[in-house]
Amino acid sequence: MKKQITFIFLLIGLVFLVMGCAGKSNEPASQGNANNEQKNDTKEEVKESNDKIYTLKFSTQSVPNDAHTKAIDIFKEEIEKSTNGQVKVENHNSGALYNQDSELQALMRGNLEMAYTSPPWLAELVPSVSMFTAGYMFKDYNHMTKVYNGEIGKKIFEQIAKETGVRPLGAFYLGARQINLVDNKEVKTPDDLKGVKLRMPDSPSWLFLGQALGANPTPIAFTELYMALNTGTVDGQDNPMPTVKNAKFYEVTKSLSLTNHIIDTVWPTINEKLWKEMGPELQQKIYDAIAVAQKKTDETNIQAEKELVEFFKQEGLTVTEPDLEAFSSHVLDQYLNNKEITANWDMDLFKQVQDMAD
Repeated sequence: MKKQITFIFLLIGLVFLVMGCAGKSNEPASQGNANNEQKNDTKEEVKESNDKIYTLKFSTQSVPNDAHTKAIDIFKEEIEKSTNGQVKVENHNSGALYNQDSELQALMRGNLEMAYTSPPWLAELVPSVSMFTAGYMFKDYNHMTKVYNGEIGKKIFEQIAKETGVRPLGAFYLGARQINLVDNKEVKTPDDLKGVKLRMPDSPSWLFLGQALGANPTPIAFTELYMALNTGTVDGQDNPMPTVKNAKFYEVTKSLSLTNHIIDTVWPTINEKLWKEMGPELQQKIYDAIAVAQKKTDETNIQAEKELVEFFKQEGLTVTEPDLEAFSSHVLDQYLNNKEITANWDMDLFKQVQDMAD
């Protein structure tokens, strides 16, 4: 009887021992497989994200010879090299992909990856940016780039990204905007522009600038401007001298007045959703590539401005040096005395920017 009881206890103990061993071997194996599967999934997700190829369609209204058009090719070369082709760029210039009125909307919707923007277009969406559309806001190139490509610019670009879904990446210098007329007319003061149909881009900020200069602002798309000058639809236009040359406006105009009323820029801008998707590593490479393109653009246009006055004189244009004090005081008064225009301005920031001039 004792032998039977002992045998029963040994048998029960053996059963529990087997069950215990089975529990220990199965549970860790199951957890280990789950962890391994999770790790593999994570690796696959990271690899998939890192390996994604991006094609950035870059739209601009500018003509092929413009420095900021060529800057897109510089950006393309730099970013494709630094990312080993992970980020590719297509240059669509001369309004071939979108016209001036639809470009920004396409960028905001994500139908377009990149485009040039500027304060007068963005001010319709972010009213505080209208402050930077004012004539004679900046004294010269150094003043402008210190603001836009410094800490103030970073804050402005971040605000625009949050409010519009598009992110400016920097400011490229186009040159100082000048008055370019079909007739051989010297423009010395704003009074000389009275009744002049001056082409301006079709946005409220641009049109107000034309009015502040003393002219009758007339909206015409950039791609239609040469013909409008040639047929007399408008009496003149305002653009930086490099643009006047590259778009061949000097062929259909007879005078140029060096008003320097806007230190003009374009901002290479990217869709914000895409920007966030690309992640910090690609973002930094894009910033680096933009910086190379900006340097070349700025240097090219600064050098061009030194040479173009003589070029236009040789082409038969009358070049006038106006009363800049008369222009700047008149134009700024038009802005500062208009409560509707300045309602969204940060006047402390306005003063800070003005004080940054050398």
